[in-house]
Amino acid sequence: MALIGFLGLSAIVGFSAGASILGITPLAEGSSYTLSVIPLFVLMGQFSFISGISSDIYKSVYSWFGHFRGGLAMATILACSGFAAICGSSLATGATMGMVAIPEMDKYNYDPRLSTGCVAAGGTLGILIPPSIGFVLYGILTEQSIGKLFMAGILPGALLSCTFLAVIWLRCWINPDFGPCGPSTSWSQKFKSLAGTWGMMLLFGLVMGGIYLGWFTPTEAAGIGAFGAFVFALLKKKLTFRGLVNALLETGRTTAMIFLIIIGANIFSSFLGIARIPMELADLIAGLEVNRFFILTAIVLIFVVLGCVMDAYAIMILTVPIIFPVVEALHFDPIWFGVLMVIVLEIGLITPPVGLNVFVLKAAAPNVPMGTVFRGIWPFMMAGIAAIVLITIFPEIATYIPNRM
Repeated sequence: MALIGFLGLSAIVGFSAGASILGITPLAEGSSYTLSVIPLFVLMGQFSFISGISSDIYKSVYSWFGHFRGGLAMATILACSGFAAICGSSLATGATMGMVAIPEMDKYNYDPRLSTGCVAAGGTLGILIPPSIGFVLYGILTEQSIGKLFMAGILPGALLSCTFLAVIWLRCWINPDFGPCGPSTSWSQKFKSLAGTWGMMLLFGLVMGGIYLGWFTPTEAAGIGAFGAFVFALLKKKLTFRGLVNALLETGRTTAMIFLIIIGANIFSSFLGIARIPMELADLIAGLEVNRFFILTAIVLIFVVLGCVMDAYAIMILTVPIIFPVVEALHFDPIWFGVLMVIVLEIGLITPPVGLNVFVLKAAAPNVPMGTVFRGIWPFMMAGIAAIVLITIFPEIATYIPNRM
């Protein structure tokens, strides 16, 4: 993207202008205060993983739902939702919960299609349930409120989680051997297990509650969340020096990857702006005598196809400068569209042939063939499409909370 942007600018306005963009963009993006939210939320997720919050959440929901048919798979979806609320990354959510949940489901003879499918699908919630790096990037690219985008993701995240739970219930109702019942637990054990979830609830309440009430900005919330996760890891005596170093290194790697994509995409976007490609495309599409929802469907299909072969963040950064003027010209709510886009990119994370969450999951379940994993994914893909249709018909699902901030 950076190379094409440089060559395009050089061809249109001259070599010196292209070289100038190569110098200005990395400095501007690397020193951006707004973008500092990304490494802070990534670090928050790393400290949360070290503190064992993911396994605590899973044990709690497992004690409440494990004795139902398909209960371990349902517990996995709920645990993914909880961990996503303090992680912000789909890949991290899928990898973490895969290590925790798949061995348990194997122990009770769950069908590999259900066990791997629910973890891969549950992992995608990391990019939707706030705080979400996907919403941060969308907000920066479109100059929309990141706080409102975070709030807009809460109800759709709950809706998508419920559709995944419905898929598990339906599959186990049709074929009980898919998800045998686990052991029952007493009421005292159930309530005792809730003690392990206080860290997740405290962090999520502090970060999202502070943003909603206007106590601090998303960037400040990210710093508070990262520090809170660090303190929580210390209190649980899980943070070693090696663990701290690994958390910082992994945060650095992830941040470097995202920033490199942002820098390249911004150089490319500068070329698109000079060439007036997004504006011409917006004028062309807006002038078509077709229903705007027909155009929206075409945009969604483009995102799904791109999601098969590209990383979600790269798709967002590459396409938003082109697509967003079209969305504005069609008079769609930009906050609502951001939620819709993130859900579509979630579907792309589990769509063959390059569903990144599936490959992450394969590392947690090396003995399960890729074909089995993909066969287990398709019902959850259908659930994601159903969620898109519902949010399109009832946009208030995404806009209700942010409109009351």
